[in-house]
Amino acid sequence: MSAADFLRPENWLGSGEGPRYVQLRRRLIEGIESGALPPNSSLPPEREIAELTELSRVTVRKAIQGLVREGLIEQRQGSGSFVREAVTRMEQSLSHLTSFTEDMARRGMETTSTWLERGVFMASAEEIAAFGLAAGDNVARISRLREAGGRPMALERAALPLDILPNPIEVTTSLYEVLDRLGNRPVRAVQKISAINLEAREAALLGVAEGAAGLSIARTSYLATGRVAELTHSLYRGDAYDFVAELRL
Repeated sequence: MSAADFLRPENWLGSGEGPRYVQLRRRLIEGIESGALPPNSSLPPEREIAELTELSRVTVRKAIQGLVREGLIEQRQGSGSFVREAVTRMEQSLSHLTSFTEDMARRGMETTSTWLERGVFMASAEEIAAFGLAAGDNVARISRLREAGGRPMALERAALPLDILPNPIEVTTSLYEVLDRLGNRPVRAVQKISAINLEAREAALLGVAEGAAGLSIARTSYLATGRVAELTHSLYRGDAYDFVAELRL
């Protein structure tokens, strides 16, 4: 069945069934879940859907934009709207201090990185305060797009004092593997997790629509001595991760 046939209104559009954009949204979700609208298939243009369903283009756009925000439909510049391939959600424990590479390796997934920044830079005010540095001191910084199984998963930005990570170029895969070798691996951390909507640049790097849900994680990691060793700011795809914490009495 083609998308146009599936969207013909006689089988689903009716009075007393709620707002028309809600009915169209519900019909599109039915098509995605049943496979009538398979992953990576294209939807007819808004104009054609409006003509087919006898709905206004404003109503059609409102229904589609809602599904774009939910991550079910992707709008590609110059190409139209497409059903997004389902993303397998992953659970990550908040009880253990591990690296992205270690987390994915436990799942049997190979990780890759696209470097956005890696080098020695003048410390920011936040870094000076956290690491106890003097104005004008430098820090090591790495920033990268993390991928697993060929899929963009997270944006990570980490800053460390230079005596903790003297040469950030040494980091090619796992940061914690390098720190472990140097005897500077953190043993505990404090994390703050916030729900956000991804901005245009972040969304483009993560392969999702602008405004899609994301998770922002700010982490401060400590050595066994209690010294702050690392500041990390990460953005995770909201459609790919569940963070799980075990609570005990």
